[in-house]
Amino acid sequence: RGEEFLSSAHGRDVVSQAELALDADGRILALRLHSQANVGAYATPTGVAIQLLIGPWVQTSVYHITPIDFHFQAVLTNTAPTGAYRGAGRPEAIYLMERLIDEAARQTGIDRVLLRRRNFIVPEQMPYTNAMGQQYDSGRFEHVLDQALPLADWHGFEARAAASRARGLWRGLGLATFLEWTGGNAFEERVTVTVGADGVVEVFSAVNAMGQGIATSLAQLVVDAFGIPIEQVRVVLGDTDRGDGFGSAGSRSLFTGGSAVRIGAERTIERGRELAAQALEASVHDVLYAAGRYQVAGTDLSLDLAELAARQPGRQILVDSTSAVAGPSWPNGCHVCEVELDPETGTVQVVRYASVNDVGRVVNPLIVRGQLEGGALQGLGQALSESIAYDPASGQLLSGSLMDYALPRALNAPPLRMTMDESTPCLNNPLGVKGVGELGTIGATPCVVNAVADALARAGRADLAPRLDMPLTPGRLWQLLQPQPQG
Repeated sequence: RGEEFLSSAHGRDVVSQAELALDADGRILALRLHSQANVGAYATPTGVAIQLLIGPWVQTSVYHITPIDFHFQAVLTNTAPTGAYRGAGRPEAIYLMERLIDEAARQTGIDRVLLRRRNFIVPEQMPYTNAMGQQYDSGRFEHVLDQALPLADWHGFEARAAASRARGLWRGLGLATFLEWTGGNAFEERVTVTVGADGVVEVFSAVNAMGQGIATSLAQLVVDAFGIPIEQVRVVLGDTDRGDGFGSAGSRSLFTGGSAVRIGAERTIERGRELAAQALEASVHDVLYAAGRYQVAGTDLSLDLAELAARQPGRQILVDSTSAVAGPSWPNGCHVCEVELDPETGTVQVVRYASVNDVGRVVNPLIVRGQLEGGALQGLGQALSESIAYDPASGQLLSGSLMDYALPRALNAPPLRMTMDESTPCLNNPLGVKGVGELGTIGATPCVVNAVADALARAGRADLAPRLDMPLTPGRLWQLLQPQPQG
């Protein structure tokens, strides 16, 4: 683990200055942004692209902002290189945007929910091309917000805040509405589907299992396509002896790899129909397929998958298939949380958390929920505790173990209320799915920090909100709350 901390890629080290221009009604007129990103001592293509390309692609997020003035710099330093870390550029961009929106609401006196509503991209604008040239295929951002507010009991907050004040704690309410781009900018994938003489359907895909449950999801897609029991399905992932492909990155495994499996399965069934027509001496148009069996319409002539495969050279039906989706997916969400801040110690506790996530069609709800919840907890960690530290004099890494690098623990996890909105499928792939592996991480960080800023504002310290820098550790917040020397 020490070697991992010392030498593997770090992430999120960005310093930004931003300005938002609004008219008298609170409609955004322009966004100006200057960012410097640490890419470490050795700039990797991924580390540079994340900060100079991928993050900016989503910088305007769910808001209609046309005039932009962006300046991004990649800076070489003496740290480990930076690279892809869950969210990869999107968390930095969305964090900045949501902090700006809340600060604009405070300075203009416009309700922060209303300010967001006035600037949302609306469904009638879809497909929508943002200022960076990225096209959103779909999205109903106000619809997601409308679900999240009652889920979080937004209007019941004041009573809870009063109860916190009675205990000497400052309570804050945070909100983040956002989207992300997924697909890894690699929209083609290859699969090989093999039907054996034992009736087992084996699918090889170049995507990889990394704990995200992709093997289960791909198996479900095969079951749905072939109409066979899951016991008859075998999924093989990432075996370079079997073939090549792009792999897993950018929340593309189901979005791109799953779409390829669906298309490959359909092509295999069609190939089987042709072979069955030859074996049964019938027109291919008369051969029907259902539940693992080919049958000539209007007759009792039929072959199951195993029988058909056994008749072929090599005793198998093999279809190698390459397919592509039409473009990225744009999952989005609205996250709401409440925090309690102890002004005596600077300690922050997230006490309530609710989110609605537009994830398109869902293949396995349990897996999706696990990714959303895990992502949110990871975002909480970034907001409140996680930080790579170097000795400024020697350049030596100080946070080289989990004793020094403060990951969130079960004790820090609030009750999570999460809803998956399937009402807006992605139009760029045949499954209608959207990548979800990074969504929770992207929404959680600005949501938590906005809640802390709200707690400060309600306690009469709104001036401190622009000075909040992650992670909001007790020491940092306590120092921020102390009287500043005059002069």
